[in-house]
Amino acid sequence: MDSRRGLLVIALLFMSFIVYQQWQLDYHTPKPVTTEQTATSASDVPASSNGNNAVIAADAQAKGKIITLENDVFRLKINTSGGDVVGSELLKYDAELDSNTPFVLLQNTPQHVYIAQSGLIGKDGIDTKAGRADYQVDGDNFTLAAGQNELSVPLVYQKDGVTYRKIFTLKRGEYDIAVNYEINNQSDKTIEVEPYGQLRHSLVDSSGSVAMPTYTGGAYSSSETNYKKYSFSDMENANLSVNTKAGWVAILQHYFVSAWVPNQDVDNQLYTLTDKANNIGSIGYRGPVVAIQPNTTETLTSKLWTGPKLQNEMGQVANHLDLTVDYGWAWFIAKPLFWLLTFIQQLVHNWGVAIICVTLVVKAILYPLTKAQYTSMAKMRMLQPKLQEMRERFGEDRQRMSQEMMKLYKDEKVNPLGGCLPLLLQMPIFIALYWTFMEAVELRHAPFFGWIQDLSAQDPYYILPILMGASMFLLQKMSPTPVADPMQQKVMTFMPLIFMVFFLWFPAGLVLYWLVSNLITIIQQQLIYRGLEKKGLHTRHKK
Repeated sequence: MDSRRGLLVIALLFMSFIVYQQWQLDYHTPKPVTTEQTATSASDVPASSNGNNAVIAADAQAKGKIITLENDVFRLKINTSGGDVVGSELLKYDAELDSNTPFVLLQNTPQHVYIAQSGLIGKDGIDTKAGRADYQVDGDNFTLAAGQNELSVPLVYQKDGVTYRKIFTLKRGEYDIAVNYEINNQSDKTIEVEPYGQLRHSLVDSSGSVAMPTYTGGAYSSSETNYKKYSFSDMENANLSVNTKAGWVAILQHYFVSAWVPNQDVDNQLYTLTDKANNIGSIGYRGPVVAIQPNTTETLTSKLWTGPKLQNEMGQVANHLDLTVDYGWAWFIAKPLFWLLTFIQQLVHNWGVAIICVTLVVKAILYPLTKAQYTSMAKMRMLQPKLQEMRERFGEDRQRMSQEMMKLYKDEKVNPLGGCLPLLLQMPIFIALYWTFMEAVELRHAPFFGWIQDLSAQDPYYILPILMGASMFLLQKMSPTPVADPMQQKVMTFMPLIFMVFFLWFPAGLVLYWLVSNLITIIQQQLIYRGLEKKGLHTRHKK
């Protein structure tokens, strides 16, 4: 396969990939993997196992007051009515580039609802149809002090001789929050409660562009499924109901995630609910019934992650939580590439330079294949006169023609597909890097030099895409021209322009990779052809 036809194949694969991923985002609603399906309910809390259905008033919690908890990475807003997290500001991430305004993840506004709720339902639950537990707290603002590594804030509620302490624990530098219940039963009867946690989010469509689509929606992990998306469309079609030990539930968006991680040693039920009246979807977990004997204290544990998609940190919080950084089918390439990219960045302290270095490494690894590609192309061109003679001799006898061609390739020790592999290998590597830029929050707002201040966003002046298109055109002109029909020649002439137009909206870092890759290929091509000319294997085609 000559380089031009190979480029055409890559172009078709590339365009097919873009169309496919957008179709997946817009139209693909797989059948939910459930153990039980129930009709969509307007209730925003699951029914407890004994049939009681505690209903949280839909986000209008005027009874409580808002308190603030803060460590060095985020600022949380918690409503004392129910003890729900109704706001989170990520102090290490700007909302917009150089805005000096923290990125807001969780929020509860008339325009957009995204909150993390938790509570106790069941026979003796304190979150009932009548309302939420109204916690008391000693203070309004709590901040992790200098020299402190942990901040614990208890919210206290008392009822019928039972004291409920809902304790939020924040640690320095960490985005996971321990949300634990200490239930001290000083009554004369055994009480039964069921813990739950859920994320409520306005029903929205996934956003982004054709070149940079982003997913906003649910996801979960169970003992049967390490990671599975469950979109808002899925929630509207059928409620999720999965019984599992371990697991978690999450709401994903571009670069950020919130997730409830229940006690991993007990059986939980993962569920979704849709409140169509308020245009809100919920994904959550419900724990087992816990019986608390008189004069005893029981502790119920859970964790809430609300922050950026940090793979290593999330992997330590819960098994498979790091899979929310979704590299798609190319994960087995993307993960080592991201590790290499991160390692180099720690040495050079510039993500753009790290991308260039990774490109050099990739091209060096593929060099033996690249050399074989151009050697194969040169040998194939040497055989063109013989092949043309065969076409004239055998005419329309295609079977005989194929037999003679295969014999010629065998005699001359030429692999007609020898030029394909390096070209085809570029596509999965490109896709892996594409998803790395789409998913790795480390590259968000990462500067390069000059006008490129965010490698995860498109080039604001389109300089890199234009240079990339020019490099493709130069590579095409410097490659030996095969004998081709006029239509194919026209298609190949416009291919650099077509690629350039597509790349106008791609992340600048990805365009940088392709540009540097083209420049390295041009250098490699010239070195390989000079070596072949010395061996007499390569003769330039002259028009």
